[in-house]
This record gives sequence, structure tokens and C-alpha cells, in this order.
Amino acid sequence: MIRFWIKCVASPMPTPLQAILISGTSHVGKSTLAERLAERLGWAEMSTDKLGRHPGRPWMAIPPEVAEFYERLTPETIHWFLKVHHENMWRQIRPMIEAERAAGRRFVLEGAALRPGYVGPLLGEAMAGVLLTAPDDFLLGRMRAAAGYERRGPAERRLIDAFVDRSLRENAALAAEAREVGMRIVDAADDRAVTGLFEELVARASA
Repeated sequence: MIRFWIKCVASPMPTPLQAILISGTSHVGKSTLAERLAERLGWAEMSTDKLGRHPGRPWMAIPPEVAEFYERLTPETIHWFLKVHHENMWRQIRPMIEAERAAGRRFVLEGAALRPGYVGPLLGEAMAGVLLTAPDDFLLGRMRAAAGYERRGPAERRLIDAFVDRSLRENAALAAEAREVGMRIVDAADDRAVTGLFEELVARASA
């Protein structure tokens, strides 16, 4: 009698999602999404903004050096300084990510310094990454509303306009980087797309 043996090979279990990285320019919704995910999943929420701040939003109390930064430099130079700032910050961010993963802690990390060119090579089954982007008009409206643009004088408006220009340049640059490295891009102006992303990440993290 000839016996036929059937070898059953079990499908490997998927690697559980351990970390979510959220990138994007200013006012695109990174912090809001990160907060929702961390609260839903019970994970730690972290931001690269706490590691070091490039001259930021030129409204509320405006330090003289911040005003001078936006008044004196060209739009191209302002954006160049932002990219250099992110390059310097990445020397702190990557070891932090690796330490959290080595310790087995699950976390959501958001921040403009998470440039796709830097984080793209780290992504995989255990680490998800997304770039939030949006049309210029959407971002312009958000930033002007946050700054109280309509009630500002001409000098303050010039500072705000310089910040907006920097942020829109960054929005385009990050999208180009994301396409180059194959990082996922989600339109933050599309509520259904953001909701779908949220539900997908929750499902992956809960599997």
C-alpha cells in the first residue's frame, strides 16, 4: 500500500504593528491624527517638535529673532534652513525610534521632521508611515485662521505670509520625497480618506 503524506504548512503570522510615523507640513493635521490613534490604541504619543524647534509660527508672542528671521531671509533660504534643521534633528530621532522598538514599546510619532526620505527605509510590517498632505488653499485657510490673519496689521501679515510660503513649499517637497521612496500619501482635506486611514491603522495594530 502506498501512503501519501500531505505536509501542511502553516501560514506565518503577520508581524504585529509596533509603531506609526506621521509626517507632514504645518497645520496638516499630524497632531490630531496621532492623538486619536494613541488614545484609541493605548499607545504612547510622541512628537518631534519637542526635540527642537525651527523658528515657528510668527504670531502670538513673537520673539525679535523670529521676526527678523522671517523678515530678512528669502523664501528659498527660509525653506533651506528648515531642511537643514530636520537633517540635524534626524540624528536624535532615529536613535529614539530604535530605542523604543528595541524596548518593545508601541508608539505613535508625529512631526514635520519625519521626512519621507529619512523614514521611508525604516517602514515595513512592524512600522507604518504616512505623509499627510493637502491642497495649498486648504493649508492657507487653516494657517490664516490659526494666526488670526484678518485682524493683523501689515507687518504681522508679512511674517505670517512668509511662514505660509515656507509651509507650502515644504508640503510640495515632502510629497515629492514620499513619491520617490514609495511612502503612502493621504489627502488631509479628504475626511473620508483620513477616516479610512485611521480605521486601517487601528485594524493593523489590533490584529
